[in-house]
Amino acid sequence: MSATQPHELTAVQQAEQIRAGRLDPVELVEHHLRRIERLDPGLAAFVTVTPERALDAAHAARRLLAGSRDPGSLPPLLGVPTAIKDLAVTAGVRTTFGSPVYAEHVPEVDDDSARLLREAGMISLGKTAVPEFGLPPYTEPAGRPPTVTPWDPTRSAGGSSGGAGAAVAAGLVPVAHGTDGGGSIRIPASVNGLVGLKTSRGLVSRGPLGGDPLGLSVSGPLARTVADAAAMLDALAVSVPSEPWARPAGRAGTPSGFAAAARRADPGRLRIGRYATPALPGVTVHPDCLAAWEHASTLLAGLGHEVVDAELGLAAGTEAAGAFVTVFETLWAVLAHGSAVPPGTEHQLSPLTTWWRARGARVSGPEFLAAAQAAQLASRFLVTAHAAYDVVLTPTLALPPRPLGWFTEGPAGDTDPALDYQRQQAFTPFTAIYNITGQPALSLPLGWSGPADGGAAVLPIGVQLVGGPGTDGLLLELGGQLEAAAPWDDRHPPTW
Repeated sequence: MSATQPHELTAVQQAEQIRAGRLDPVELVEHHLRRIERLDPGLAAFVTVTPERALDAAHAARRLLAGSRDPGSLPPLLGVPTAIKDLAVTAGVRTTFGSPVYAEHVPEVDDDSARLLREAGMISLGKTAVPEFGLPPYTEPAGRPPTVTPWDPTRSAGGSSGGAGAAVAAGLVPVAHGTDGGGSIRIPASVNGLVGLKTSRGLVSRGPLGGDPLGLSVSGPLARTVADAAAMLDALAVSVPSEPWARPAGRAGTPSGFAAAARRADPGRLRIGRYATPALPGVTVHPDCLAAWEHASTLLAGLGHEVVDAELGLAAGTEAAGAFVTVFETLWAVLAHGSAVPPGTEHQLSPLTTWWRARGARVSGPEFLAAAQAAQLASRFLVTAHAAYDVVLTPTLALPPRPLGWFTEGPAGDTDPALDYQRQQAFTPFTAIYNITGQPALSLPLGWSGPADGGAAVLPIGVQLVGGPGTDGLLLELGGQLEAAAPWDDRHPPTW
Protein backbone atom coordinates (compact mmCIF):
# COMPACT_ATOMS: atom_id res chain seq x y z
CA MET A 1 0.00 0.00 0.00
CA SER A 2 1.31 3.46 -0.87
CA ALA A 3 1.26 6.41 1.51
CA THR A 4 -2.07 7.39 -0.01
CA GLN A 5 -4.92 6.72 2.40
CA PRO A 6 -7.66 4.46 0.98
CA HIS A 7 -10.35 7.16 1.12
CA GLU A 8 -8.16 9.41 -1.03
CA LEU A 9 -8.51 6.96 -3.92
CA THR A 10 -11.44 7.35 -6.28
CA ALA A 11 -13.94 4.52 -6.59
CA VAL A 12 -12.40 3.52 -9.93
CA GLN A 13 -8.92 3.47 -8.38
CA GLN A 14 -10.15 1.40 -5.43
CA ALA A 15 -11.69 -1.14 -7.80
CA GLU A 16 -8.48 -1.34 -9.84
CA GLN A 17 -6.29 -1.84 -6.77
CA ILE A 18 -8.61 -4.51 -5.37
CA ARG A 19 -8.52 -6.46 -8.63
CA ALA A 20 -4.73 -6.13 -8.78
CA GLY A 21 -4.39 -7.49 -5.23
CA ARG A 22 -2.91 -4.25 -3.86
CA LEU A 23 -5.95 -3.37 -1.73
CA ASP A 24 -7.91 -5.72 0.50
CA PRO A 25 -11.70 -5.20 0.50
CA VAL A 26 -12.00 -5.97 4.22
CA GLU A 27 -9.35 -3.41 5.11
CA LEU A 28 -10.98 -0.91 2.76
CA VAL A 29 -14.40 -1.31 4.38
CA GLU A 30 -12.90 -1.15 7.87
CA HIS A 31 -11.09 2.08 6.95
CA HIS A 32 -14.30 3.76 5.80
CA LEU A 33 -16.27 2.49 8.80
CA ARG A 34 -13.67 4.08 11.08
CA ARG A 35 -14.06 7.36 9.22
CA ILE A 36 -17.83 7.18 9.66
CA GLU A 37 -17.42 6.52 13.38
CA ARG A 38 -15.04 9.47 13.75
CA LEU A 39 -16.51 12.07 11.41
CA ASP A 40 -20.20 11.38 11.01
CA PRO A 41 -21.28 12.66 14.45
CA GLY A 42 -20.39 16.13 13.14
CA LEU A 43 -22.02 15.64 9.73
CA ALA A 44 -25.14 13.49 10.28
CA ALA A 45 -24.66 11.98 6.81
CA PHE A 46 -25.85 8.50 7.85
CA VAL A 47 -29.15 7.64 9.46
CA THR A 48 -28.28 3.93 9.66
CA VAL A 49 -24.82 2.28 9.53
CA THR A 50 -24.58 -1.47 8.82
CA PRO A 51 -21.03 -2.54 9.78
CA GLU A 52 -21.79 -6.25 10.23
CA ARG A 53 -23.47 -6.60 6.85
CA ALA A 54 -20.71 -4.55 5.21
CA LEU A 55 -17.92 -6.65 6.70
CA ASP A 56 -19.69 -9.87 5.73
CA ALA A 57 -19.86 -8.59 2.15
CA ALA A 58 -16.20 -7.55 2.28
CA HIS A 59 -15.14 -11.02 3.44
CA ALA A 60 -17.21 -12.52 0.61
CA ALA A 61 -15.42 -10.20 -1.84
CA ARG A 62 -12.07 -11.32 -0.45
CA ARG A 63 -13.02 -14.97 -0.98
CA LEU A 64 -14.20 -14.25 -4.51
CA LEU A 65 -10.88 -12.61 -5.31
CA ALA A 66 -8.91 -15.49 -3.85
CA GLY A 67 -10.84 -18.05 -5.90
CA SER A 68 -10.74 -16.20 -9.21
CA ARG A 69 -8.25 -16.98 -11.97
CA ASP A 70 -9.66 -14.33 -14.31
CA PRO A 71 -9.90 -10.79 -12.89
CA GLY A 72 -11.94 -9.81 -15.92
CA SER A 73 -14.77 -12.06 -14.79
CA LEU A 74 -15.15 -10.30 -11.45
CA PRO A 75 -17.87 -7.71 -10.80
CA PRO A 76 -16.57 -4.34 -12.03
CA LEU A 77 -16.74 -2.49 -8.69
CA LEU A 78 -15.98 -5.44 -6.42
CA GLY A 79 -15.29 -4.37 -2.84
CA VAL A 80 -15.87 -0.63 -3.35
CA PRO A 81 -17.82 0.98 -0.47
CA THR A 82 -20.99 2.96 -1.14
CA ALA A 83 -24.21 3.95 0.62
CA ILE A 84 -27.90 3.87 -0.30
CA LYS A 85 -30.19 6.85 0.09
CA ASP A 86 -32.83 6.32 2.77
CA LEU A 87 -35.66 6.86 0.27
CA ALA A 88 -34.72 3.57 -1.43
CA VAL A 89 -36.03 0.42 0.26
CA THR A 90 -33.43 -2.12 1.40
CA ALA A 91 -34.32 -5.66 2.43
CA GLY A 92 -33.53 -6.27 6.08
CA VAL A 93 -32.17 -2.75 6.62
CA ARG A 94 -34.18 0.01 8.24
CA THR A 95 -35.62 2.50 5.74
CA THR A 96 -37.16 5.57 7.40
CA PHE A 97 -37.89 7.87 4.40
CA GLY A 98 -36.71 10.63 6.75
CA SER A 99 -39.93 10.46 8.75
CA PRO A 100 -40.66 9.51 12.37
CA VAL A 101 -43.72 7.57 11.21
CA TYR A 102 -41.32 5.08 9.55
CA ALA A 103 -38.66 5.16 12.27
CA GLU A 104 -38.59 1.35 12.66
CA HIS A 105 -39.63 0.33 9.13
CA VAL A 106 -37.64 -2.64 7.78
CA PRO A 107 -38.58 -3.57 4.19
CA GLU A 108 -38.58 -7.10 2.79
CA VAL A 109 -37.40 -6.13 -0.71
CA ASP A 110 -34.55 -4.16 -2.27
CA ASP A 111 -34.90 -1.18 -4.51
CA ASP A 112 -33.50 -2.14 -7.93
CA SER A 113 -30.72 0.42 -7.46
CA ALA A 114 -29.54 -1.25 -4.25
CA ARG A 115 -29.68 -4.67 -5.91
CA LEU A 116 -27.82 -3.56 -9.03
CA LEU A 117 -25.03 -1.88 -7.07
CA ARG A 118 -24.61 -5.03 -4.99
CA GLU A 119 -24.48 -7.16 -8.15
CA ALA A 120 -21.74 -4.85 -9.46
CA GLY A 121 -19.73 -5.76 -6.36
CA MET A 122 -20.27 -2.59 -4.32
CA ILE A 123 -20.63 -2.82 -0.56
CA SER A 124 -23.17 -0.59 1.16
CA LEU A 125 -22.10 0.79 4.53
CA GLY A 126 -25.60 1.98 5.39
CA LYS A 127 -28.40 4.42 4.59
CA THR A 128 -27.82 8.14 4.04
CA ALA A 129 -29.97 10.83 5.60
CA VAL A 130 -32.91 12.48 3.82
CA PRO A 131 -35.59 15.03 4.72
CA GLU A 132 -39.10 13.72 5.27
CA PHE A 133 -40.21 11.87 2.11
CA GLY A 134 -37.53 13.77 0.18
CA LEU A 135 -39.74 16.84 -0.21
CA PRO A 136 -37.41 19.82 0.51
CA PRO A 137 -33.90 20.70 -0.81
CA TYR A 138 -32.32 20.56 2.65
CA THR A 139 -31.84 17.69 5.10
CA GLU A 140 -32.98 18.75 8.56
CA PRO A 141 -35.46 16.02 9.59
CA ALA A 142 -37.20 16.11 12.94
CA GLY A 143 -35.68 14.04 15.72
CA ARG A 144 -32.09 13.96 14.48
CA PRO A 145 -29.26 16.44 13.84
CA PRO A 146 -29.29 18.37 10.56
CA THR A 147 -27.00 17.11 7.82
CA VAL A 148 -24.24 19.63 7.10
CA THR A 149 -21.72 20.13 4.34
CA PRO A 150 -18.19 19.19 5.44
CA TRP A 151 -16.99 22.43 3.88
CA ASP A 152 -18.72 24.43 6.65
CA PRO A 153 -20.65 22.68 9.45
CA THR A 154 -22.85 25.75 9.91
CA ARG A 155 -24.31 25.19 6.42
CA SER A 156 -26.83 22.70 5.07
CA ALA A 157 -25.67 19.78 2.93
CA GLY A 158 -28.67 20.32 0.67
CA GLY A 159 -31.29 17.75 -0.14
CA SER A 160 -32.92 15.55 -0.55
CA SER A 161 -29.77 13.45 -1.12
CA GLY A 162 -28.05 15.54 1.54
CA GLY A 163 -26.63 12.61 3.47
CA ALA A 164 -25.20 11.09 0.30
CA GLY A 165 -23.56 14.39 -0.64
CA ALA A 166 -22.01 14.92 2.79
CA ALA A 167 -20.79 11.31 2.95
CA VAL A 168 -19.00 11.48 -0.40
CA ALA A 169 -17.54 14.95 0.16
CA ALA A 170 -16.14 13.90 3.54
CA GLY A 171 -14.62 10.68 2.19
CA LEU A 172 -16.93 8.41 4.18
CA VAL A 173 -17.62 6.58 0.90
CA PRO A 174 -16.12 7.32 -2.54
CA VAL A 175 -19.46 7.40 -4.37
CA ALA A 176 -23.09 7.16 -3.27
CA HIS A 177 -26.57 6.49 -4.58
CA GLY A 178 -29.03 9.37 -4.82
CA THR A 179 -32.46 10.14 -6.21
CA ASP A 180 -33.62 13.33 -7.89
CA GLY A 181 -37.26 14.42 -8.16
CA GLY A 182 -36.76 18.19 -8.27
CA GLY A 183 -32.98 18.62 -8.03
CA SER A 184 -32.21 16.24 -5.18
CA ILE A 185 -28.93 14.93 -6.66
CA ARG A 186 -27.76 18.16 -8.28
CA ILE A 187 -28.43 20.36 -5.23
CA PRO A 188 -26.20 18.34 -2.83
CA ALA A 189 -23.62 18.03 -5.62
CA SER A 190 -23.38 21.82 -5.86
CA VAL A 191 -23.42 22.36 -2.08
CA ASN A 192 -20.79 19.68 -1.38
CA GLY A 193 -18.43 20.20 -4.33
CA LEU A 194 -19.34 16.99 -6.18
CA VAL A 195 -20.39 15.57 -9.52
CA GLY A 196 -24.11 14.75 -9.53
CA LEU A 197 -26.10 13.32 -12.44
CA LYS A 198 -29.87 13.41 -12.77
CA THR A 199 -30.29 10.60 -15.25
CA SER A 200 -32.66 10.46 -18.20
CA ARG A 201 -36.14 9.21 -17.38
CA GLY A 202 -36.22 5.44 -17.94
CA LEU A 203 -32.45 4.90 -17.86
CA VAL A 204 -32.30 3.56 -14.29
CA SER A 205 -35.06 1.39 -12.83
CA ARG A 206 -37.06 2.79 -9.91
CA GLY A 207 -38.61 -0.62 -9.21
CA PRO A 208 -39.81 -2.81 -7.82
CA LEU A 209 -42.15 -0.64 -5.76
CA GLY A 210 -42.01 2.76 -7.42
CA GLY A 211 -44.18 5.50 -5.95
CA ASP A 212 -43.83 8.15 -8.65
CA PRO A 213 -46.06 7.21 -11.61
CA LEU A 214 -45.11 10.48 -13.36
CA GLY A 215 -41.42 9.67 -13.57
CA LEU A 216 -40.24 12.93 -11.99
CA SER A 217 -37.85 11.09 -9.69
CA VAL A 218 -34.84 9.16 -11.00
CA SER A 219 -31.84 7.40 -9.44
CA GLY A 220 -28.27 8.43 -10.13
CA PRO A 221 -24.76 8.89 -8.72
CA LEU A 222 -23.06 11.42 -6.48
CA ALA A 223 -19.28 11.25 -6.83
CA ARG A 224 -16.06 13.22 -6.53
CA THR A 225 -15.09 12.63 -10.17
CA VAL A 226 -16.87 12.24 -13.48
CA ALA A 227 -15.23 8.83 -13.96
CA ASP A 228 -16.67 7.58 -10.66
CA ALA A 229 -20.14 8.86 -11.52
CA ALA A 230 -19.93 7.11 -14.89
CA ALA A 231 -18.74 3.85 -13.34
CA MET A 232 -21.66 3.84 -10.92
CA LEU A 233 -24.07 4.65 -13.74
CA ASP A 234 -22.79 1.67 -15.73
CA ALA A 235 -23.78 -0.47 -12.74
CA LEU A 236 -27.22 1.17 -12.41
CA ALA A 237 -28.23 1.49 -16.07
CA VAL A 238 -29.26 -2.14 -16.51
CA SER A 239 -32.48 -2.94 -18.31
CA VAL A 240 -35.26 -4.17 -16.01
CA PRO A 241 -38.16 -5.61 -18.06
CA SER A 242 -40.90 -4.45 -15.70
CA GLU A 243 -40.04 -0.74 -15.99
CA PRO A 244 -42.89 1.46 -17.33
CA TRP A 245 -40.53 3.81 -19.20
CA ALA A 246 -38.74 3.03 -22.45
CA ARG A 247 -34.95 3.21 -22.15
CA PRO A 248 -33.68 6.33 -23.95
CA ALA A 249 -31.79 5.70 -27.17
CA GLY A 250 -28.82 7.98 -26.51
CA ARG A 251 -26.67 9.87 -29.02
CA ALA A 252 -25.03 8.39 -32.08
CA GLY A 253 -21.25 8.31 -31.80
CA THR A 254 -21.11 8.14 -28.00
CA PRO A 255 -18.75 5.37 -26.82
CA SER A 256 -20.38 2.19 -25.56
CA GLY A 257 -20.70 2.45 -21.79
CA PHE A 258 -20.73 5.54 -19.60
CA ALA A 259 -17.27 4.94 -18.12
CA ALA A 260 -15.87 4.75 -21.66
CA ALA A 261 -17.52 8.08 -22.51
CA ALA A 262 -16.05 9.75 -19.42
CA ARG A 263 -12.59 8.35 -20.20
CA ARG A 264 -12.67 9.51 -23.80
CA ALA A 265 -13.60 13.06 -22.69
CA ASP A 266 -13.79 14.24 -26.29
CA PRO A 267 -17.35 14.98 -27.36
CA GLY A 268 -16.34 16.91 -30.47
CA ARG A 269 -17.30 20.52 -31.07
CA LEU A 270 -20.69 21.19 -29.48
CA ARG A 271 -23.18 24.03 -29.74
CA ILE A 272 -23.85 25.06 -26.16
CA GLY A 273 -26.70 27.39 -25.27
CA ARG A 274 -26.58 29.14 -21.94
CA TYR A 275 -28.99 31.04 -19.73
CA ALA A 276 -28.90 32.27 -16.14
CA THR A 277 -32.25 34.03 -15.77
CA PRO A 278 -34.66 31.93 -13.70
CA ALA A 279 -38.15 31.20 -14.98
CA LEU A 280 -39.45 32.14 -11.52
CA PRO A 281 -40.32 35.83 -11.12
CA GLY A 282 -38.47 37.80 -8.47
CA VAL A 283 -35.55 35.35 -8.09
CA THR A 284 -32.07 36.87 -8.13
CA VAL A 285 -28.98 34.79 -8.88
CA HIS A 286 -26.08 35.34 -6.47
CA PRO A 287 -22.93 36.88 -8.02
CA ASP A 288 -20.84 33.83 -7.05
CA CYS A 289 -23.25 31.52 -8.89
CA LEU A 290 -23.11 33.80 -11.93
CA ALA A 291 -19.31 33.86 -11.73
CA ALA A 292 -19.19 30.05 -11.79
CA TRP A 293 -21.52 30.03 -14.79
CA GLU A 294 -19.36 32.58 -16.60
CA HIS A 295 -16.22 30.59 -15.73
CA ALA A 296 -17.79 27.45 -17.19
CA SER A 297 -18.76 29.38 -20.33
CA THR A 298 -15.15 30.54 -20.75
CA LEU A 299 -13.82 27.02 -20.22
CA LEU A 300 -16.22 25.60 -22.79
CA ALA A 301 -15.34 28.24 -25.36
CA GLY A 302 -11.64 27.61 -24.71
CA LEU A 303 -12.19 23.92 -25.42
CA GLY A 304 -13.49 24.83 -28.87
CA HIS A 305 -17.24 24.68 -28.27
CA GLU A 306 -19.64 27.25 -29.66
CA VAL A 307 -21.19 28.99 -26.65
CA VAL A 308 -24.23 31.17 -27.34
CA ASP A 309 -27.04 32.69 -25.32
CA ALA A 310 -29.99 30.30 -25.44
CA GLU A 311 -33.44 31.32 -26.61
CA LEU A 312 -35.79 28.89 -24.88
CA GLY A 313 -38.87 31.02 -24.26
CA LEU A 314 -38.56 30.55 -20.48
CA ALA A 315 -38.28 34.14 -19.30
CA ALA A 316 -40.08 34.80 -16.02
CA GLY A 317 -43.65 35.86 -16.61
CA THR A 318 -44.03 34.09 -19.95
CA GLU A 319 -46.77 31.55 -20.49
CA ALA A 320 -44.25 28.70 -20.78
CA ALA A 321 -42.48 29.59 -17.53
CA GLY A 322 -45.76 29.93 -15.69
CA ALA A 323 -46.92 26.55 -16.99
CA PHE A 324 -43.84 24.78 -15.61
CA VAL A 325 -44.21 26.39 -12.18
CA THR A 326 -47.92 25.62 -11.89
CA VAL A 327 -47.60 22.08 -13.17
CA PHE A 328 -44.70 21.20 -10.88
CA GLU A 329 -46.42 22.53 -7.77
CA THR A 330 -49.62 20.59 -8.53
CA LEU A 331 -47.81 17.34 -9.24
CA TRP A 332 -45.44 17.72 -6.27
CA ALA A 333 -48.35 18.31 -3.91
CA VAL A 334 -50.07 15.12 -5.06
CA LEU A 335 -46.82 13.15 -4.92
CA ALA A 336 -46.46 14.18 -1.27
CA HIS A 337 -49.03 11.40 -0.76
CA GLY A 338 -46.70 8.85 -2.41
CA SER A 339 -45.71 7.42 0.96
CA ALA A 340 -48.64 6.15 2.99
CA VAL A 341 -48.99 7.66 6.45
CA PRO A 342 -50.41 5.22 9.00
CA PRO A 343 -53.66 6.47 10.56
CA GLY A 344 -53.12 8.28 13.83
CA THR A 345 -49.54 9.34 13.01
CA GLU A 346 -50.31 12.44 10.96
CA HIS A 347 -49.40 14.66 13.92
CA GLN A 348 -45.80 13.42 13.68
CA LEU A 349 -45.30 14.86 10.20
CA SER A 350 -43.28 18.03 9.70
CA PRO A 351 -45.15 21.30 9.04
CA LEU A 352 -43.85 21.33 5.44
CA THR A 353 -45.03 17.77 4.73
CA THR A 354 -48.42 18.53 6.27
CA TRP A 355 -48.67 21.68 4.12
CA TRP A 356 -47.82 19.83 0.89
CA ARG A 357 -50.20 16.96 1.66
CA ALA A 358 -53.02 19.39 2.40
CA ARG A 359 -52.43 21.06 -0.96
CA GLY A 360 -52.36 17.67 -2.69
CA ALA A 361 -55.58 16.56 -1.00
CA ARG A 362 -57.38 19.52 -2.56
CA VAL A 363 -56.41 18.49 -6.11
CA SER A 364 -59.24 16.58 -7.78
CA GLY A 365 -58.71 13.66 -10.12
CA PRO A 366 -59.55 15.73 -13.21
CA GLU A 367 -57.20 18.50 -12.03
CA PHE A 368 -54.38 16.00 -11.57
CA LEU A 369 -54.99 14.59 -15.05
CA ALA A 370 -54.97 18.10 -16.50
CA ALA A 371 -51.66 18.85 -14.76
CA ALA A 372 -50.09 15.64 -16.07
CA GLN A 373 -51.24 16.51 -19.58
CA ALA A 374 -49.90 20.06 -19.20
CA ALA A 375 -46.57 18.62 -18.07
CA GLN A 376 -46.33 16.63 -21.30
CA LEU A 377 -47.17 19.67 -23.42
CA ALA A 378 -44.67 21.87 -21.58
CA SER A 379 -42.02 19.17 -21.94
CA ARG A 380 -42.57 18.93 -25.68
CA PHE A 381 -42.16 22.70 -25.92
CA LEU A 382 -38.90 22.80 -23.95
CA VAL A 383 -37.28 19.67 -25.41
CA THR A 384 -38.00 21.05 -28.88
CA ALA A 385 -36.41 24.39 -27.93
CA HIS A 386 -33.38 22.58 -26.46
CA ALA A 387 -32.87 20.72 -29.74
CA ALA A 388 -31.26 23.87 -31.16
CA TYR A 389 -28.31 23.12 -28.87
CA ASP A 390 -26.32 19.99 -28.04
CA VAL A 391 -26.11 21.03 -24.36
CA VAL A 392 -27.57 23.86 -22.28
CA LEU A 393 -25.56 25.49 -19.46
CA THR A 394 -27.14 27.08 -16.36
CA PRO A 395 -26.12 27.71 -12.77
CA THR A 396 -27.08 24.69 -10.66
CA LEU A 397 -28.39 26.91 -7.84
CA ALA A 398 -29.17 30.60 -7.45
CA LEU A 399 -27.49 30.84 -4.03
CA PRO A 400 -24.40 29.43 -2.30
CA PRO A 401 -24.86 26.83 0.48
CA ARG A 402 -27.45 28.05 2.99
CA PRO A 403 -27.02 28.43 6.75
CA LEU A 404 -28.78 25.85 8.90
CA GLY A 405 -32.35 26.87 9.63
CA TRP A 406 -32.44 29.38 6.76
CA PHE A 407 -35.36 27.65 5.06
CA THR A 408 -37.49 26.95 8.10
CA GLU A 409 -37.18 29.91 10.46
CA GLY A 410 -39.78 32.65 10.01
CA PRO A 411 -39.25 36.30 11.04
CA ALA A 412 -40.62 35.58 14.52
CA GLY A 413 -38.67 32.33 14.90
CA ASP A 414 -41.69 30.27 13.87
CA THR A 415 -42.00 27.70 11.08
CA ASP A 416 -43.95 28.91 8.07
CA PRO A 417 -44.22 26.26 5.29
CA ALA A 418 -45.25 28.84 2.69
CA LEU A 419 -42.18 30.96 3.48
CA ASP A 420 -40.07 27.79 3.52
CA TYR A 421 -41.23 26.95 -0.02
CA GLN A 422 -40.65 30.53 -1.18
CA ARG A 423 -37.04 30.26 0.00
CA GLN A 424 -36.69 26.90 -1.72
CA GLN A 425 -37.69 28.57 -4.99
CA ALA A 426 -35.14 31.34 -4.43
CA PHE A 427 -32.46 28.69 -3.78
CA THR A 428 -33.09 26.24 -6.63
CA PRO A 429 -34.98 27.72 -9.60
CA PHE A 430 -33.01 25.85 -12.30
CA THR A 431 -33.41 22.17 -11.41
CA ALA A 432 -37.05 21.00 -11.18
CA ILE A 433 -37.94 21.94 -14.75
CA TYR A 434 -35.77 19.08 -16.04
CA ASN A 435 -37.51 16.56 -13.81
CA ILE A 436 -40.68 17.45 -15.68
CA THR A 437 -39.05 17.07 -19.10
CA GLY A 438 -37.11 13.93 -18.12
CA GLN A 439 -33.85 15.26 -19.60
CA PRO A 440 -30.47 14.36 -18.08
CA ALA A 441 -28.68 17.11 -16.14
CA LEU A 442 -25.16 17.06 -14.71
CA SER A 443 -23.89 19.33 -11.91
CA LEU A 444 -20.13 19.97 -11.85
CA PRO A 445 -18.13 21.76 -9.09
CA LEU A 446 -16.57 24.49 -11.22
CA GLY A 447 -17.04 27.49 -8.91
CA TRP A 448 -16.22 28.63 -5.39
CA SER A 449 -17.75 31.16 -3.02
CA GLY A 450 -15.43 32.89 -0.58
CA PRO A 451 -15.95 34.12 3.00
CA ALA A 452 -17.48 37.30 1.59
CA ASP A 453 -20.81 35.42 1.51
CA GLY A 454 -20.85 35.62 5.30
CA GLY A 455 -19.31 32.24 6.11
CA ALA A 456 -15.94 31.30 7.51
CA ALA A 457 -14.93 28.96 4.71
CA VAL A 458 -14.59 28.65 0.96
CA LEU A 459 -17.76 26.99 -0.34
CA PRO A 460 -18.33 25.04 -3.55
CA ILE A 461 -20.62 26.30 -6.34
CA GLY A 462 -21.93 24.05 -9.12
CA VAL A 463 -22.94 24.61 -12.72
CA GLN A 464 -25.53 22.53 -14.56
CA LEU A 465 -25.21 20.95 -18.01
CA VAL A 466 -28.48 19.73 -19.57
CA GLY A 467 -28.71 17.41 -22.56
CA GLY A 468 -31.44 16.03 -24.75
CA PRO A 469 -33.28 12.88 -23.65
CA GLY A 470 -30.89 9.94 -23.51
CA THR A 471 -27.67 11.98 -23.78
CA ASP A 472 -26.31 11.00 -20.38
CA GLY A 473 -23.17 9.67 -22.07
CA LEU A 474 -22.60 12.95 -23.89
CA LEU A 475 -22.89 14.91 -20.63
CA LEU A 476 -20.37 12.61 -18.94
CA GLU A 477 -18.02 12.89 -21.90
CA LEU A 478 -18.25 16.68 -21.77
CA GLY A 479 -17.92 16.58 -17.98
CA GLY A 480 -14.75 14.54 -18.32
CA GLN A 481 -13.35 17.09 -20.74
CA LEU A 482 -14.12 19.95 -18.34
CA GLU A 483 -12.62 18.06 -15.40
CA ALA A 484 -9.39 17.52 -17.35
CA ALA A 485 -9.27 21.23 -18.21
CA ALA A 486 -10.05 22.47 -14.68
CA PRO A 487 -9.47 19.60 -12.17
CA TRP A 488 -11.20 19.76 -8.81
CA ASP A 489 -10.39 16.41 -7.16
CA ASP A 490 -7.45 17.92 -5.25
CA ARG A 491 -9.79 20.28 -3.34
CA HIS A 492 -11.08 18.81 -0.11
CA PRO A 493 -13.05 20.08 2.90
CA PRO A 494 -11.28 20.78 6.21
CA THR A 495 -12.27 17.39 7.70
CA TRP A 496 -10.65 15.45 4.85
